[in-house]
Amino acid sequence: MYSVTKRIDFCYGHRLLDYGGVCKHPHGHNAVAEIEVRTSALDTRNMVCDFGDIKRVLKGWVDSEFDHKMILRRDDPLVAPLQALGEPVYLVDSNPTVELVARLIFTHAREQGFHVVKVRVWETPSSFATYTGE
Repeated sequence: MYSVTKRIDFCYGHRLLDYGGVCKHPHGHNAVAEIEVRTSALDTRNMVCDFGDIKRVLKGWVDSEFDHKMILRRDDPLVAPLQALGEPVYLVDSNPTVELVARLIFTHAREQGFHVVKVRVWETPSSFATYTGE
């Protein structure tokens, strides 16, 4: 089995509703996503896939959807005021945890045809969540 992993850096803000800890307040993260693509046979270029393809497709999507945006639950009271101010938001149906962000990146990578097996998102230098699919 062969695998390659591409690292993508991005910044985002969020807060968790129905949560008792400090993350109930709006705050931001300098995140790092690691996208692992795996295959049993290399392509005609002798690659799992080109790092440039991962960067172009997935970093482009992460940058347009998440980077420097507030990721908020759709029913968060902050959504309307932020949108009224023209602030960029990305809306989700459940709490915007780092686990959810990892799953969203994984799902998009699969939809784009990458044989992704794992997405790990570092929310801080010492804390990460991993999603490996169903």
